[in-house]
Amino acid sequence: MKREDIRNIAIIAHVDHGKTTLVNEMLKQGGTFRDNQVVQDRVMDSGDLERERGITILAKNTSTTYNGVKINIVDTPGHADFGGEVERVLKMVDGVLLLVDAAEGPMPQTRFVLEKALAQDLTVIIVINKVDRPDARLDEVVDEVLELMLDLGASDEQLDAPVVFCSARQGAASFSPHQFGSDLKPLFDTILEHIAPPEGDENAPLGMLVSSVDYSSFVGRIGVGKITAGTIKQNMQVTVCDYHNPDLKTSGKITALYQYDGLKKSPVDSATVGDIVAFSGIESITIGNTICDPAAIIPIPFVKISEPTIEMTFSVNDSPFAGKEGKFVTSRQIRDRLYRELLKDVSLHVKDTDSTDSFRVLGRGEMHLSILIETMRREGYEFAVTRPKVIMHYDKDGKMLEPIEELTIDVPTEFVGSVMEKLGTRKAELTDMGAMGDTGTRLQFKIPARGLMGYRSELLTDTKGNGVMSHLFLDYEPYRGPIESRESGSLVAHETGDTSSYGLFYAQERGRLFVGPGIPVYEGEIVGENARSEDIVVNVCKKKHVTNMRASGSDEALRLTPPVVFTLEQCLEFIADDELVEVTPKSIRMRKKYLSKEQRMKLAAKGIKE
Repeated sequence: MKREDIRNIAIIAHVDHGKTTLVNEMLKQGGTFRDNQVVQDRVMDSGDLERERGITILAKNTSTTYNGVKINIVDTPGHADFGGEVERVLKMVDGVLLLVDAAEGPMPQTRFVLEKALAQDLTVIIVINKVDRPDARLDEVVDEVLELMLDLGASDEQLDAPVVFCSARQGAASFSPHQFGSDLKPLFDTILEHIAPPEGDENAPLGMLVSSVDYSSFVGRIGVGKITAGTIKQNMQVTVCDYHNPDLKTSGKITALYQYDGLKKSPVDSATVGDIVAFSGIESITIGNTICDPAAIIPIPFVKISEPTIEMTFSVNDSPFAGKEGKFVTSRQIRDRLYRELLKDVSLHVKDTDSTDSFRVLGRGEMHLSILIETMRREGYEFAVTRPKVIMHYDKDGKMLEPIEELTIDVPTEFVGSVMEKLGTRKAELTDMGAMGDTGTRLQFKIPARGLMGYRSELLTDTKGNGVMSHLFLDYEPYRGPIESRESGSLVAHETGDTSSYGLFYAQERGRLFVGPGIPVYEGEIVGENARSEDIVVNVCKKKHVTNMRASGSDEALRLTPPVVFTLEQCLEFIADDELVEVTPKSIRMRKKYLSKEQRMKLAAKGIKE
């Protein structure tokens, strides 16, 4: 049976190429919103972090209707760190819209998502977006996309992919690069014509792969997936099995069933082949499980998710300010929250350590883990994290292998020299170099993942804010030798108290400060960056004493340089191996692992850095 009334598509692209904006316009023109309804920009980015950063973190389901056909749409993340989200949701769809920026062309993440789509033999529709950009390279970008598809081993049918030229912001599409459209009708028509309707036997035993898991405090875990065979009904008895775990065979009951209707989930009594549904009632459900008929237990193959490349240690906060700002501070609370994250994030791994107070957290990249940290912080958790470090592998001969990334940098040509010089010290290898427009250059490197740590802020400094970088995991290769870490040391607070202008004035001679006057600090907290390589203990709480000659505040005016305020990512990039980032709902502080100067000196004398 073919479901001509349904099309299931995913929108894939590099970060910031306009996926979420396009979904917005498709929903508007598909009649999802009332004519007088006020709709915010990027309505699909529902999380606070997503809206603040302008990126999609979690894949989301929605639907719209065109000419009586329901189009189920999955909006996917574009950042490489959330690639696990892309990999799993592609199992729910029959085709993809490959969105490519008309000026930037294919980027590293474009290659990654396209490779996953081609591997699953999905139909591709090429959408060249942002055609109204003044620097658009329409014909060149189409050629670049086709070259990329050829390079990735696309079939003849996939290489015949239709091309639509679009401006998501304007809600316009056309079939010609030289003609600006008036609406998205050409795109909708292309979807109906080229994306195959779902097929299957509605009378066969039920088969459905769980591709996503949500969580509700009211109903517990909610599974999301596409029905590949049979019919699912409310209150139906089912069996849960797993392709990668043959021993798993548990029974359950579907207590509630939903379909996506625009931005909301609508309850339904039943659904059949081709429908994307959400259900609740099975508490132990997880991503990759198959829901099937108890009479025919046939697990559906599930795509293997790429392994993590970065790890950090999360531990209980033990600073002098511990417990003052956070609501959830115990090891049990932190552990429960980390393991709860595993329910919906397939790329994340959490492992217990020898200590009950700390946990190893493994992810796909710095952003992947920093988003988790920021989310927990906003929920009221308080904890400390170590510097991110890459996960090494070993071959059969015991030789150490490290993760290698493909790094793409777009910079004005005048800064190419300084970028190449910096990356040379980070063991990067230049693989390609080409012109980008009249004044820009695109550089491609192979670089160890550890060489990228802390580089983003350096790039912005070296290129006066004009450099754009993106990276993608390539493979594990032999270890490339040590990379020089940060050259500067830390300014470490001498005692606990409130900072004073007097103390800061004399401390700023040593380097740049991270705190202003009147800020509570504690012994061992990092309050600045030393211009030299060693750490220095400074007394930023020191006050000017009263004498019989003058009052404490009557000296010359003290001119303080404004402090540098770091974001969470910048803190993670800055800290050394013997330092931690203390994360609370109200504050982000950097500190020494061992707060006492005497203890640090004893360990240094023994040659122990941590």
